[in-house]
Amino acid sequence: MQHDNTVAGKVLTYVQIALFTSLLLYFGKSLFVPMFMGLLIAMVMFPVCVNMERKGLGKGLAITISLSAVVLLFLALIGVLFWQLSLFRQDMPFIIEKISLKLPELQLWIDKHWGISVSEQQQWIDKLTTDIKNGAGGFIANSFSATISTLFSLFIIPIYAALFLYHRHTFVLFVKKIAGSNNHQKLNIILSETTHTYFNYIKGMVLVYIIVGVLNSIGLLALGIKHAVLFGMLTAIMTIIPYVGIIVSAMLPISIAFLTKDSIFYPLAVVGVFSFVQYLEANVIFPRVVGAQLNVSTWATLVAIILGGIIWGVAGMVLFIPFVAILKIVTDYLEEGKAINILLSRKD
Repeated sequence: MQHDNTVAGKVLTYVQIALFTSLLLYFGKSLFVPMFMGLLIAMVMFPVCVNMERKGLGKGLAITISLSAVVLLFLALIGVLFWQLSLFRQDMPFIIEKISLKLPELQLWIDKHWGISVSEQQQWIDKLTTDIKNGAGGFIANSFSATISTLFSLFIIPIYAALFLYHRHTFVLFVKKIAGSNNHQKLNIILSETTHTYFNYIKGMVLVYIIVGVLNSIGLLALGIKHAVLFGMLTAIMTIIPYVGIIVSAMLPISIAFLTKDSIFYPLAVVGVFSFVQYLEANVIFPRVVGAQLNVSTWATLVAIILGGIIWGVAGMVLFIPFVAILKIVTDYLEEGKAINILLSRKD
């Protein structure tokens, strides 16, 4: 009976810790998301900085060069995004003309296969148009607010990363003081493996984008879309920018399908290809590939993606996976965490 009470007490303690941590992370989103993004960048760039410092460069210069490379890569992605958007705007008049010609055909197809009459479809389109017009003001205000918040995060994340890299010895000393002198050896191993884990995470992400790009390209080639490989790989790369990247990059091949094909089937099929590949990426490819790189179970990876999305949105989907990998490393060396380690460890 006493053993049962002990087990129940441990479970209750774990639940309380998980609940308190989730609430803290949720309400501290504005602080934690840019800070942990900066930490992620800092840990990925840490080996690069150390290598440059060993070659004689000062710490400040090594950090500046490393973070400048990250910023330039991000600016390059933004440049590709705007380039695709400008190409899409050039094709917009032709797309609108094509849509106006194909809309009756599409409405008749919906009427025939789904039983929704043309008049009902028109009523739905009119209502949707009215709702969009009425909500335009709120949408613009929300978009402006989100843009300001995003710009601030883009400004503060490199600062966090630079501070983590520059004062890394201070942060390590802080963690060692918390852990206690008896755990210094374990802590050194955990910190070393954590840095290696973040590197594997980035390597897994790159592999995911390659797989997604290949699948996109195969789907577009099967539909006979021009420049299928280019569009497939660009769309995969642009998914680094959540939501906006995939939407804008998908517009160009969809517009090409409108302009070069005579049937409404092709642009809809392009949408279907991207949607199916995105579904595979989120639920199969990403959990398995990234989980394999991090040595974390597919189940734990998928839970991390969903839980991260609930607490922090898109940023949580990115950050919670290495968090779980770090938790797995910590529980490798803590006897009281062995039960959790069983769930997190990859067996296949």
